[in-house]
Amino acid sequence: MGPEASAAKRATRFPPWIRKRIPAGDEAARVRRLLADLGLSTVCSSARCPNLAECYARGTATFLILGESCTRSCRFCAIPSADPGPPREDEPEAVAEAAARMGLRHVVVTSVTRDDLADGGAGHFARTIRAVHARLPQAVIEVLTPDFQGSRAALDAVLDARPDIFNHNVETAPRLYPAIRPEADYHRSLDVLAYAKQQAEARGLKMWTKSGLMVGLGETPDEVRAVLGDLRKAGCDMVTIGQYLSPSAAHAPVARFVEPAEFEAWKAEARAMGFRAAAAGPFVRSSYEAERVFCEGAGAPG
Repeated sequence: MGPEASAAKRATRFPPWIRKRIPAGDEAARVRRLLADLGLSTVCSSARCPNLAECYARGTATFLILGESCTRSCRFCAIPSADPGPPREDEPEAVAEAAARMGLRHVVVTSVTRDDLADGGAGHFARTIRAVHARLPQAVIEVLTPDFQGSRAALDAVLDARPDIFNHNVETAPRLYPAIRPEADYHRSLDVLAYAKQQAEARGLKMWTKSGLMVGLGETPDEVRAVLGDLRKAGCDMVTIGQYLSPSAAHAPVARFVEPAEFEAWKAEARAMGFRAAAAGPFVRSSYEAERVFCEGAGAPG
């Protein structure tokens, strides 16, 4: 066994801080039943998120629209790569119904990437935003979108529906894109965030932009710092930084487990760089405690 294989094997031995207590109670079962009744998917389940039990037990979930398989094959993601099939016509209304039954004040909607659709699924996002707005007019709506292959028309369709938070993840440092996100483009993702921010300001919308990245994939501290700087230049308001956890042996291996103190340092550095809100920790994900992160950002000066 060579040194690289030995290092990867050591990295898969979870350190003590990579442990989650499974909450007790009936709320998680209620959320599961509700989602099943309405035929809805969540990224919590499809992406094998380690926070699933905790979030369901709090009565929250991140809705996954446009199918349960993806037209891309990123090496960090548990969602399978396959033909997702046609979008479900009544899905926007079903998401709104679920959000209302769950009593959500902060509704997070994401999707698989749909490069097979002419608009990348942007129209479906817009319909979902409008359906939730109609059912829950006081709720904050956060969308976590794919890059729509950089289409301005697709982005305009989403922005016209007036989400409160527009999130698009850069995921990792540009050097790692060929190995981790071979069908994506780092600069295109930055352009998506910058365009969304510019258009929101041009339209007089009070809309926050947000992005997230994983650490533990082999990036260097300088690369993380550079990504944060690029996000600020793109006008990004909020950032999340979490530990990469490999979904299976077929996915990219964990290069290292980042200690909690280092996450705290990244959070402090992000705030010092001007992000209105930053969440960083081993189990932080894009939509994890999204309402708390938004409230932190909304209350920050700037």
